[in-house]
Amino acid sequence: MSTGSSSNNHGKQPETPKNRNELLPGMGQLYKDFAPYFTLGFQLAAAVLMFFFAGWWLDSTYETSPTFQLIGILIGFAGGLVKFFRTVSDLNKQKQP
Repeated sequence: MSTGSSSNNHGKQPETPKNRNELLPGMGQLYKDFAPYFTLGFQLAAAVLMFFFAGWWLDSTYETSPTFQLIGILIGFAGGLVKFFRTVSDLNKQKQP
């Protein structure tokens, strides 16, 4: 019975930590392939919010609440969807051989 260290290595060197490529092979390429798709939701939300706040400003200026807010939401949603589908279409065309 030894009273020295409480380690169970019994003189072996600890394993060196593996880098990301060894742990998850191919993940870098996967992220590269899907990165353009990850931003599509943010782009749609940004378009809706931008036009909503523009409508809110117009409503507060002309005291027509909620007319311009609703119009802004609709325009932002329509514009965001157009951008969404164009981006997806362009990305799919790039992937085809």
